[in-house]
Amino acid sequence: MDIEILSTNFFGNSIKDYIYFSVIILIGLIFKKLISKYFSNILYKAVGKKDSTVGIEKFDELLTKPIGFFIMLCFFYFAFSYLNFPSFIDENFQNIFIKIFSLVFIYAVYKIVVKVIDYTGLILKHRAAQTENKMDDQLIPFAIEIARILVVIFALFFVLGNVFDINITALATGLGIGGIAIAMASKESLENLLGSFTIFFDRPFTVGDVVKVGNVTGLVEKVGFRSTRLKTFDKSVVTVPNKKMVDAELDNLGMRPVRRVKFHIGLTYSTTPKQIKDIVAEIEDMINTHEKTNDEGKVRFQEFGASSLDVLVLYYVNSPKWEDLIDVKEDINYKIMEIVKKHNSDFAFPSTSVYLHKDN
Repeated sequence: MDIEILSTNFFGNSIKDYIYFSVIILIGLIFKKLISKYFSNILYKAVGKKDSTVGIEKFDELLTKPIGFFIMLCFFYFAFSYLNFPSFIDENFQNIFIKIFSLVFIYAVYKIVVKVIDYTGLILKHRAAQTENKMDDQLIPFAIEIARILVVIFALFFVLGNVFDINITALATGLGIGGIAIAMASKESLENLLGSFTIFFDRPFTVGDVVKVGNVTGLVEKVGFRSTRLKTFDKSVVTVPNKKMVDAELDNLGMRPVRRVKFHIGLTYSTTPKQIKDIVAEIEDMINTHEKTNDEGKVRFQEFGASSLDVLVLYYVNSPKWEDLIDVKEDINYKIMEIVKKHNSDFAFPSTSVYLHKDN
């Protein structure tokens, strides 16, 4: 009697089939985490076990959910193999359902592959940070982007060929014929892509250099396919198209062995020639003997200004770093103030003298 009940059909499937389906889904929900952890460990041994810098914790953070989602899809696929579509559902709907499930399944595999690429990128970035060569810091993010794009292209062609039954060979031929039109339509993007390759092969700068492009000055954080990301000294992030990075005049401040400082100080007109000579000589000596400048500093009395006697101050800081530059400038400025005060002179400020003449 019980066997007959299990054989009772509802919507084209027996109760026994529904029980099998439910049990398989229940087993999947119960053991999903355990199975996901097991497969995650296997994948970790293949990908990142030899490198302990990033660790399995980060690997689990990236891969546990995608692998868990993939495992549940496998259980659903296995469970649905015990069921048939009800007779009132037409074949077109069945095909649509199968294609949707196939798309989700491919998406799950795609997510796992992308996360593995991301984890590999973290390992390579950490290793690159340990080397003095900045080129690998720039190349690794670029390579990761290429890998991700290739995975997207492969997944797209796989979906078109296996889910939508499109002739990939004919599609590739069509894309080849339309390639010129696409390139013309995306001329700007193509120029930026070629610019990124120029940056990598010509190497006018690398990640970590301070560059000036047009009116933008900042630290190179990342070089991508389309653009380069600069972090300015006011902590904002500016994205510059790669085309501009290779076409515009680019000043790589990071390549400078020294940083130049040039400005004028204005002394009051009450300062005597002897005071000026003593001030100029002492400032130049102070600059050339400073521990963070070279001995090429020049201090000269240059101009008779509208309201001041202008003295040129020129020196070089022995460091390309911005932090060293501003620290040395501050230190020297304080010492210049002390020297001027020491010689009983003062700094001028814009002023106007008015002379009144009284007629008798």
